[in-house]
Order: sequence, then C-alpha cells, then structure tokens
Amino acid sequence: MSQEVLGSLSGLDRSYISGVERGTRNATLVSMNRIAEALNVSLGYMFSNERFSAIPAYSQKDFAIPFLERFKYQLDPEKKVLAFQVTGLLTGPDVDYMCAKLMGICTAYERDELNIIVDHRDMKASDGEPVVYSPEVSDRAVVFQQELIKYSKQVAVLCNSQFMQQQMDHVTRISGIHDKTIPLFGADKDMVGTAFQMFDINDNELIKTIV
Repeated sequence: MSQEVLGSLSGLDRSYISGVERGTRNATLVSMNRIAEALNVSLGYMFSNERFSAIPAYSQKDFAIPFLERFKYQLDPEKKVLAFQVTGLLTGPDVDYMCAKLMGICTAYERDELNIIVDHRDMKASDGEPVVYSPEVSDRAVVFQQELIKYSKQVAVLCNSQFMQQQMDHVTRISGIHDKTIPLFGADKDMVGTAFQMFDINDNELIKTIV
C-alpha cells in the first residue's frame, strides 16, 4: 500500500506518514490507531515484531502466471469439506472469478452444511515476501464472504503472516462470517492439524503440510 493510499484511508497527510516511516516524526496514539484501522489490523499488532520488506514487492513477475493456474479447489462430498488454495497475488477480478466458481459448488448444498478450508499460506510475491489483501481485494472479499456465509458451517483460514491473520479477523467481522471463521497462523503443522481437527478429518487431497 502506498503512502498516498494509506494517508487517504487513515485521514493523515502523506508527508506525516512518510515521516513516521522514516522515524523523523513521532506518531501519537491517535494517529497510530488511525493507521492500524486503515491497515485492518489491531493497535497491538503495530507493536509486534513482524516486519515486511520496505521495498515494494509487486512487479510484472507477480502476474506472469495466470490466476487459473494459481487457484485450486477440491470438494470432499463425503465429509462435506470444500478446500481452496491461492498462490501469489490476488486482484479484484480474481476474487470475482473465485466467487463465481465456488458459489457454483456451494449452491448444491443446504444452509450451514459445508466446512471450508481457505489456504493462503503461499500468497507471496515473486521475491518470496508474504502478501495480504489490497483495499480493492478486501472490499470484494467482503461481498464473496457474504455469499459464502449462507452455506458455511465453519471456516478455517490458513494465513501467511500475523498481518493476514489480523486482516482476516477484520474482513470477516465486516462480512458477518466472523463467528464461523478461525484465521490460523503459526507453525505449518499446527495450522493444518487444527483445521483438520475442526472438521474431523485426517487428511485432504489439496491441503498438505508444507515441508
């Protein structure tokens, strides 16, 4: 997210944002809270040890592989578990395509009948840096989740960072699916194990522990 966009979302001047980033301006608690809200994270997260690269990660390489090759899904009709996986970056149109594809599966089921695993562990830029939802993607994800909530019993989201875990918590609160959703982040084996335990399954054709 650029300083201009962050400034616009937080209601703070771009030069102020720049000064805070460079350490030449002291951020007040009020301004820190406004920045946290703009980033869809808690104020506490702003003081965590997690750090992302200061160099913009996105490049043409990030979009070299078509989304159709980076989006996979699998339905276990016996266990009624729908799993889907996204690698690389998401755009607004990608979310729309994903929504149409998955809702075509969900509509064959009754309300609150499907358990869903969302795998975002490998949402990374071409330089290996974890990526999260852009403002456009967040807005479209809310619309997607408002449709998904009709059919989902429980949702486990495997996150690529604390930032994404925080963002998922925020987005699902807006969409109304928060009470059904558990965003997970930690050791890979623990995340996958927790998701499988939630849905009483031992394995899944799509969701594997990353070695």
